[in-house]
Amino acid sequence: MINTVKKTATVILLTAGMVLPWRGQAQNQSLPLIPYPQKVTMASGSFNINRQTVIALPSGQQSHQEATLLNNMVANGLGTYLKYGTGAGTNVIKLVTDASVTANEGYILSITPKKIILSAKSGAGMVRGIETIRQLMPDNVELANGTKLKQLVLPSVNIEDYSTYTWRGMHLDVSRHFFSIAYIKKYIDLLALYKFNTLHLHLTDDQGWRIEIKKYPKLTEQGAWRTFNNQDSVCMEKAKTNPDFAIDPKHIITRNGKTLYGGFYTQQQMKGIVAYAAQRHIDIIPEVDMPGHMMAAINNYPYLSCDGGSKWGEVFTTPICPCNESTFTFAENVYKEIFEIFPSKYIHIGGDEVDGSGWAKSGACKALMVKEGITTAAQLQSYFINRMEKFFNKNGRKLIGWDDVLEGGISPTAIVMYWRSWKPNAPVTAAKNGNKVIMTPGSPLYFDNEPDKNSVYNVYHFNPVPEKLNATEAKNIIGAQANVWTERIPTENRGDYMIFPRLTALAEVLWTGKNDYQGYLARLQQNYPRLDALNVHYRLPDLQNVAQNNVFTNQATLNITAPLPQMVMRYTTDGSVPNLKSTVLSGPLKITQSATIKLTAFMPNGLHSDVYNINYKQQNLAEPIIKANTQPGLTCDYYGAFYKKTALIPTEKPTGQYIVNTVVVPAEAAAPQFGLRYTGYLDIPETGIYTFYLTCDDGGILNIANRLVVDNDGLHSAIEKDGQVALQQGLQPIALNFIEGGGGYTLKLKYSKNGSAPQDIPAAWLKH
Repeated sequence: MINTVKKTATVILLTAGMVLPWRGQAQNQSLPLIPYPQKVTMASGSFNINRQTVIALPSGQQSHQEATLLNNMVANGLGTYLKYGTGAGTNVIKLVTDASVTANEGYILSITPKKIILSAKSGAGMVRGIETIRQLMPDNVELANGTKLKQLVLPSVNIEDYSTYTWRGMHLDVSRHFFSIAYIKKYIDLLALYKFNTLHLHLTDDQGWRIEIKKYPKLTEQGAWRTFNNQDSVCMEKAKTNPDFAIDPKHIITRNGKTLYGGFYTQQQMKGIVAYAAQRHIDIIPEVDMPGHMMAAINNYPYLSCDGGSKWGEVFTTPICPCNESTFTFAENVYKEIFEIFPSKYIHIGGDEVDGSGWAKSGACKALMVKEGITTAAQLQSYFINRMEKFFNKNGRKLIGWDDVLEGGISPTAIVMYWRSWKPNAPVTAAKNGNKVIMTPGSPLYFDNEPDKNSVYNVYHFNPVPEKLNATEAKNIIGAQANVWTERIPTENRGDYMIFPRLTALAEVLWTGKNDYQGYLARLQQNYPRLDALNVHYRLPDLQNVAQNNVFTNQATLNITAPLPQMVMRYTTDGSVPNLKSTVLSGPLKITQSATIKLTAFMPNGLHSDVYNINYKQQNLAEPIIKANTQPGLTCDYYGAFYKKTALIPTEKPTGQYIVNTVVVPAEAAAPQFGLRYTGYLDIPETGIYTFYLTCDDGGILNIANRLVVDNDGLHSAIEKDGQVALQQGLQPIALNFIEGGGGYTLKLKYSKNGSAPQDIPAAWLKH
């Protein structure tokens, strides 16, 4: 949904400088702003905020709340708060309420050597402009106990700005692993910094109930605590080499001789969080997931399920029963208290991953299905969702559900949150049905998916609007958000690592809506010191030109340029994890024998990268195969079944067989879960060492010349892994096994030679 800023009179006068339109002007952009404004006019000089500067409020002080945010930042930098005044004269920061700024979150900012004027029609617009001022101020304004300056210097500039999408959201799952109030407030502050306006809190799930409900006290007395589960054990194993995976001791207690993990927010605590967000004009959208993902509730109130309890099925847990009135009494009582805590007009009911296979066995459900003409479990879920939507609407709220709620039919007034990337028509169907749609596809917007060197690029180039929508239908795409599920995120540091810097890329997609990736990367470099000041444990920029598995015939050279000047790279060759005492990689390192090098990049403030495991193997050039009468393309055998590893794919009797001219998932592979086996030859045009890049969601293994080149096996999100192989010119056997466990349908294979940029494998190379 597009917003615009309009003025009835000319506000920005160009007396110096030049207009910097977004596209194609990265070389002229000098402002470290993310997201970048819609229109920037650079001017001469600067405005210096000092202890004599005055903040002038609009008549009636409608912006006092917003001005307090600005004054707190200034006080961090100067050591004193500014006084409020009339705005007459110079050396003033003037906040102006201006109804002609038509976009709700739009603002106009004019900074001259004499004054700052920030104009907006709403408090939300005022805050977005203040956050721009914040990013223009020195980084020390983020530190209450930092060094105090005599003045804060801001460049002269005129900015006209507004958001492209109305829904700019981030999500946080506090159920799988719990997070402190302080961390949530830090999260909110960072969302405000980058102009997000929504925080979606996933408050309940099978693993824990995190919000106090006074009518049902056992939800938090018992449901908020658990013994360590299999997700915790995975994190504990990873913690042996990375302390960011250690289970946070703040959330561990001992009760009746048992060690328990968990926690919850009282209603009063959550109201404080809501108020903190509201000051920054960020809505908190609560999610109490129903009818599935309710084990934490059913274990304490067994009557909620059709058979009096909950257990894990093949994939999901037993849901609550949509056929008993007691279920609706419980759900409505819970949501009445949720409504009292959260003023947002949007409430998320979940509605995803519901295993309704047991409902049909219930006598109550059999009777309801006859009465309502219901024939499927999906329709039973829709009955529950549609009835709850009416309850929401009666209480002045709007229902949001994951796109699963579409399957049994849904009213056009519900808001659909699209997450299942393997169902690309879901958002199209919803938008054509008249539903407002929020885009949250797992690829690339599940920030709990392990990042790789392509993650930021993929987020930045995400287009929220599906291609199959016309201009009118596209207006139903109101924005997007990234989701952070925390099964494998047990600490706040790991949360930061997974979220940043991907969040900054999404901020620009949703606010600015235009593409200047190189300009964004330059501004991201300028944003790192601010994130340092805010104690954000972000993921460091990836080291470039580092292959995981390298081969050489005589010798090789490890030569890496640090992406940040203050970054120090340290390595080991004995299998140990690098630390601050390990050898510094200060220049090119010659490799003359097979070896494994472990390398970690360190920053002065203690941040460090994950460990790079760089393998070197001395290898002879593989001799080609002599074979006449080859045909174009590879053979692709398709097996329509579920496999956890590629080794489990059969070698006989495929479901289907195709000849393919490119290595992608063929359109014929339509099952939710399947395996693919590609075989044939690569017609290598030139002798040398080749690097292959294999991206899989879920897993794949690549063999060339009967040598393992890339092992990207297992069930996981779209991750790129690479490897090298020494090949002579001619036909070289290729075998690629790929598994899809349900979700991504992503398979890409690229190559490079002698350090060239990765590129697609030409169709002319593929033979069988």
